[in-house]
Amino acid sequence: MLFNSYYFIFLFLPIALTGYYILNYVNLYRASNIFLIGMSLWFYGYFNPSYLLIICCSIIVNFLLAKAMEYFSAETENAAAKKGILVFGICANIAVIFYFKYFNFFLENMNALFGQSFELKNILLPLGISFFTFQQLSYLIDSYRGETKGYSFDEYALFVSFFPQLIAGPIVLHNETIPQFRKAENRRINYENFARGMYIFALGLFKKVIIADTFGKAVDYGFLVVPTLNTLEAFLVSLCYTFQLFFDFSGYCDMAIGISGMFNIKLPGNFNSPYKATSITDFWDRWHMSLTRFLRTYIYFPLGGSRKGKLRTYVNIMIVFLISGIWHGANWTFILWGVLHGILNCLNRIFQKPWSKLCKPFRWLVTFLTVDGLWILFRADNIATAKSYLRQLLALTGFSIREELTGCFRLEEFAFLEEKISVLQYLPSHITGFYLWLFLLVSFIAVLFFKNSGELEFKPTAGRSLITVLCMLWSVLSLAGISAFLYFNF
Repeated sequence: MLFNSYYFIFLFLPIALTGYYILNYVNLYRASNIFLIGMSLWFYGYFNPSYLLIICCSIIVNFLLAKAMEYFSAETENAAAKKGILVFGICANIAVIFYFKYFNFFLENMNALFGQSFELKNILLPLGISFFTFQQLSYLIDSYRGETKGYSFDEYALFVSFFPQLIAGPIVLHNETIPQFRKAENRRINYENFARGMYIFALGLFKKVIIADTFGKAVDYGFLVVPTLNTLEAFLVSLCYTFQLFFDFSGYCDMAIGISGMFNIKLPGNFNSPYKATSITDFWDRWHMSLTRFLRTYIYFPLGGSRKGKLRTYVNIMIVFLISGIWHGANWTFILWGVLHGILNCLNRIFQKPWSKLCKPFRWLVTFLTVDGLWILFRADNIATAKSYLRQLLALTGFSIREELTGCFRLEEFAFLEEKISVLQYLPSHITGFYLWLFLLVSFIAVLFFKNSGELEFKPTAGRSLITVLCMLWSVLSLAGISAFLYFNF
C-alpha cells in the first residue's frame, strides 16, 4: 500500500488510528498491539498477499532465536551455544536476502564468467526485505548482548511490522520503539502530537507527489534517450535525479515520522539536510542516517573501527561502503557506487586538514557535484548506460533544451493559472524551460536554507494549519498519477 494513495489516506489510516485508540481507551492494551500488527500486515500484504508468508516466518523465526539466546549466558559453559545461535541467525537472515535479492544476479555473473547457462529463477522481490531484515539483525545482535529481555511476541512483532516504517525505513532499534508502545500516556490521543504528525505528513506528501514525481518525469525521459542528450540536458537530468531521490526518500520518511507521531511514537530522523554537506563524510552523517548508524554500530565498530591503525581503518571503511552498495541492489552500478563512496571517504580522512582550510562554498560545491555525479551510477540500469551518460555529460555537445524535457515541469496547475491570470503567461513564454528552472531554484533554496523536519520546533498556529491544508489539498488533487517510492526497490 502506498502512503500517496486515496485508499491509504481516506480508508486505511483512519481505520488504523480509530481502532488503535478505541482499544486503548477501554484498556485493551494487548489487543491494541495485535490490532496494529494486523493493520500492518494488511498494509504490507496489500501489494501481494504472498509477501505475508515471508515476513511472518521471518518474525517468528527471529523471535524464537532471540528467545533461545536468553537461555544461555556468555559467562557460562553455554557461551558457545549462544554464539552458535547468533551465527545461525545472521546467516539465515543473510541467506533470505541473498535468495530473494541477489540469487539471479549471482547466476548471471556465473554464466558470464564461466560461460555457463544456469537458468534464472522467477523470483519476486518482497518489498522492504532489506529494511525489516536489517532491523531484525540488530535485534538478534542486541539479544546476544543481553539487551532485549522481557519483550513479548506481540511487542516484537509490532516493532518489526509497524507499518509507517516497515517498507522503506527508517531502520529503527527495539529500544527506540517498544518502550514507547509500553507507555500508558502514549496510548491516549495527544492532540499536539497529532497536529505535528499531520503537518509533517502533509509536507512529506507534498515532497513526494508534487516535487519528486515531477522531477521523476524528466529523469525517466532523460534516461530513456541517454545517447541523444547534449551536455546541458545531461547535467540538468542529473540534477533532477539528485532532487528526485532526495524529495522522494525524505518525503517517505517524513510521512512515516508524521504517521508515527499520530500514534505518539517518535521515529529517528533519517535526513539532516544532506545537500548542505561540505565533505563526503559530512554527507554520510546526514544521508540515510539510520542505515549509516546500523552499518557503523553492527559492522564498522565490530571490525575494529578506527582503533587498529590507519590501514585497518581504511579497510573497514571500504568494507562498510561495499556492503552499503550491495544492500542497495543487485547490480554492479550499486557496488561501484558504494566502492567509490568508500574511496572518497578514505581520501577525505587522509586529507581532512587541508580540505577543512578551503573556503566553505568551494567545499560545498565540490561535494554537491561529486554526490550528483555518483547518483548517475545509482540511477543507471547498468555500467554501460552510466558510461554513455558520462560521455554525453562531458562531450560539450550543446546547450539547448528540448521541449520534451521542459514540458515535464509544466503542471496542469500552472496551465490553469496562466489561463486565469494573463500576466503569468509572460515569463514561461519568454524564458525557455521556465518551470524547469523554477523547480530547480526552489529545490536548491529548500535544501540549503529551510529547516528539515527534525529541526522543526512545532507549535500549532494558523499559518501551519494553512500550510498543512494547502499541501494536503494540492497533493491529494494530484494523486491521479500515483507512483511508488524509489526506495521500495531496495
